[in-house]
Amino acid sequence: MNKYFLAAVLFAGAINLASAYKPAGNNIMTTWGENIDPANIWQEYPRPIMEREDWRNLNGLWDYAIVSKDSPRPKEWQGEILVPFCAESALSGVGKEVGEENALWYKRSFSVPSSWKGRDVMLNFGAVDWQTDVWVNGAKVGSHTGGYTPFSLNITQALKSKGDNEVVVRVWDPTDKGHQPRGKQISKPELIWYTPVTGIWQTVWLEPVERKHVAGLRILPDIDRNTLKVDVNPSEKISNGMVEVVVKDNGRQIASGRAVTGESVIVDMPSDIELWSPENPKLYDLEIKLMSDGKTLDKVDSYAAMRKFSMKMGDKGVVRLQLNNKNLFHYGLLDQGWWPDGLYTAPSYKAMVFDVDKTKDWGYNMIRKHIKVEPALWYTYCDRNGIIVWQDMPSGDKDPEWQGRNYFDGEELERTPESEANYRKEWREIMDCLYSYPCIAMWVPFNEAWGQFKTKEIADWTKNHDPSRLVNPASGGNFYPCGDILDVHCYPSPPVTHVYDAKRANVLGEYGGIGMVVNGHIWAPDREFSYINCKTPAELTDRYIGYANYLDHLAKEWFVGAVYTQTTDVEIEVNGLMTYDRKVIKIDEDRIREVNKRIIKNHSK
Repeated sequence: MNKYFLAAVLFAGAINLASAYKPAGNNIMTTWGENIDPANIWQEYPRPIMEREDWRNLNGLWDYAIVSKDSPRPKEWQGEILVPFCAESALSGVGKEVGEENALWYKRSFSVPSSWKGRDVMLNFGAVDWQTDVWVNGAKVGSHTGGYTPFSLNITQALKSKGDNEVVVRVWDPTDKGHQPRGKQISKPELIWYTPVTGIWQTVWLEPVERKHVAGLRILPDIDRNTLKVDVNPSEKISNGMVEVVVKDNGRQIASGRAVTGESVIVDMPSDIELWSPENPKLYDLEIKLMSDGKTLDKVDSYAAMRKFSMKMGDKGVVRLQLNNKNLFHYGLLDQGWWPDGLYTAPSYKAMVFDVDKTKDWGYNMIRKHIKVEPALWYTYCDRNGIIVWQDMPSGDKDPEWQGRNYFDGEELERTPESEANYRKEWREIMDCLYSYPCIAMWVPFNEAWGQFKTKEIADWTKNHDPSRLVNPASGGNFYPCGDILDVHCYPSPPVTHVYDAKRANVLGEYGGIGMVVNGHIWAPDREFSYINCKTPAELTDRYIGYANYLDHLAKEWFVGAVYTQTTDVEIEVNGLMTYDRKVIKIDEDRIREVNKRIIKNHSK
């Protein structure tokens, strides 16, 4: 067959396949969602913190079926689902709730390039919510639990020597009927609770590797010693192994270091090194080689920043947050990362980074990523653009049970051993997969007492796992004298009085929530929720500035960081600075930017 004719046939087939797709339902959509191309979904390399040149994207249309959770693999498929959008989303093309009594199955075929022969093939999932089982050509290749972290499966032994291969994925998610971390998902969405997310919701991709390869990295800067520490985790033990790290600036080598496998590489950085900050988000490229007997087994590209997050007692007896040993007021938005068309998944990379760009443009220097974990590309974008991140652990188990607005000395929630073990597993995996991103300043294990247990133990365990970052043990309480931060919530205005800790950094982890309905851009008309309502952008902006000025006053002797709720409307909530579809900005951007920058400047001295 003529190769040009074959290409035309394949192209026509792809067009016909894509033409059968359409978003489900009739909810509002973003502009990116309205223009989605099912043949060109999330094509960006998904893991820039540890990048290899060769890979293949598996996003696109897969077969799917929703059947009883006790049923075997379906014999018939019910249609097509657009990966990586969850089944409940409009952009999946399915728009159906799966529920805890059912399982979601996926199937697609794929080919392995002939150039990969002789290498192992990894099947990588960015994130799947919640319990996942995977088969390739009928052979079980692995399982995973956890809705927020990536996982990789070596599928080499299951591959065919010739022809197409088949991958089948089964996902089960109990949503709010289980104890697992789930964030704002609930089976019956209302008020501040949102639609369930079941299944694959981040990029799926193939990658060829040598049998002995780099399986993970941990990168830690030390600006006080002017060194960069790099730990390389190999896929298996390597005899006569060596790791080499080369640091580059705009393609020019500026430093390097070596160590035998199993030891940390300590790189002495140049004396004129630039420090990372919101004003100067300087990153350095890394080239990392894994070697044995002088032969390179694997090479990955990465990056790093020289920066330090800490806190220090100030002149007025107030514990201040610091970046690079200088006071910095952290001021940002509560960012939940939800989308009306993709739910957990932004319609595209450009859509995802739009929210970050607006946050930066409005004069903030921080985002509190609220009880959700984003794709790796989001954190890299924050790294590159100088946005500090407070990272929440997605809440799970029992609903919030507040015990008071002061330090609490009563009994805490008792989780089952299974629930506690799952919490620790998923929180450790989240910290591990995000460890190397320079933007992350703070870990937040609990939010508003939701699932909160063994607070001091968990705070200490979190700090021991990563001493390089601050630990905010319970944003919004219950409060215990532990961790680095005391974090209060107050709506809508900053508080007149509240609990205070002279030994810790005191922050206002949530406030605001000023609502404004924009007709034609509402998820559920007649079911809007906010803490206070305004009629016009001018009224909303005036009230925002009034609260900001009061925060400016409180920050003189009380708060050293603050988070405004929130970036966008989310489902029934209408208290965003933008509508849920990102089509309308509700505030006077110039006035908001001016007051935000003034607050940061006033309290970063």
